[in-house]
Amino acid sequence: MFIHALKRQNPALITAAVSLWQKGKIAPDSWVIDVDQVMENGKRLLDVARQHGMSLYLMTKQIGRNPWLADKLLQLGYEGIVVVDYKEGRVMRRAGLPVAHQGHLVQIPSRQVSEAVAQGTDVITLFSLEKAREVSAAALKTGREQSVMLKVYGKDDFLYPGQESGFPVTYLNEVVSEIRRLPGLRLSGLTHFPCLLWDEKSAETIPTPNLHTLVEARCQLEAAGIEIEQLNAPSASSCASLPLLAKYGVTHAEPGHALTGTVPSNQKGDQPERIAMLWLSEISHNFRGDSYCYGGGYYRRGHAQNALIFTPDSNTPIDAKLKPVDASSIDYYLPLAGEFPVSSVVVFCFRTQIFVTRSDVVLVSGIQRGAAEIVARYDSLGNVLED
Repeated sequence: MFIHALKRQNPALITAAVSLWQKGKIAPDSWVIDVDQVMENGKRLLDVARQHGMSLYLMTKQIGRNPWLADKLLQLGYEGIVVVDYKEGRVMRRAGLPVAHQGHLVQIPSRQVSEAVAQGTDVITLFSLEKAREVSAAALKTGREQSVMLKVYGKDDFLYPGQESGFPVTYLNEVVSEIRRLPGLRLSGLTHFPCLLWDEKSAETIPTPNLHTLVEARCQLEAAGIEIEQLNAPSASSCASLPLLAKYGVTHAEPGHALTGTVPSNQKGDQPERIAMLWLSEISHNFRGDSYCYGGGYYRRGHAQNALIFTPDSNTPIDAKLKPVDASSIDYYLPLAGEFPVSSVVVFCFRTQIFVTRSDVVLVSGIQRGAAEIVARYDSLGNVLED
């Protein structure tokens, strides 16, 4: 999906990754991340957000819940980390990093609510009154006032399978009345997802019906005399889309893919954010005229199509095509059209969610100045790997 953008925006990353592999420092099924470029992307996003009076939470699931990178990005000025599930929250809190937003996309399990409140989560998103009551009880127990945000939805909104949730906007006033009666809670925000999506036909990032529902919900509460501090509109947050969100009155966004430049709008390599990651594998064997590289990092929504092959005796890349991958099977191997020498290195660049893969994460600095150095290694869930 992004191999051409990678070649255009960050050829040094390709060179560095192949060199480190040739030296035996990177194993197949590794996401190699240019940490300096991630920092540059992070700065650009913050600059645009500040120009439009917006705040940014940091999303880490795409980079494997990586606490090392998260800490570096927080130092740039991000408001805190948004954790999309309770296991990501555990990783970040164990690393001593501040969790600013929890509960969206995944609610906090009942036995973990008290801990999330006690540890000072800035805002917790709620999907149900039952969960609101649990958060209220935890707030009373710890003597804290907990800010909460409500996820809303309308009848014509788009929800990803496995993510169906929220309060119907038609009953929002009744829900808010109930929430405001619960002690220890302060209603501070509204959210939805996804609020922006890439449209292939127009080649633009455009608002979804969800964003209009979110704005409608805010207007509904304002008409009832309830001010909302945070209008949070995640998905497809980038330098190009933040101004669009600002026009709708959005106050908070949660960039993830933009940090590595792997937003759909960057397929041509023409966005302010530059590609900062690639996936590296190796040809394992040939079978019936095709080549098979080690898998583990395939993401079925990643639109992976193209690869670069570097044979053992050449540093000149050969273009290769990924054959269709059976999404119902485990990706032990990925099939490439044509026969390439066994033990050739394979470079992909596609949209991923590292936390649902089996990949290693290799963080590399100094790439742009020709002094590539591995600074840390993690697994796909944010755990340190020893050399």
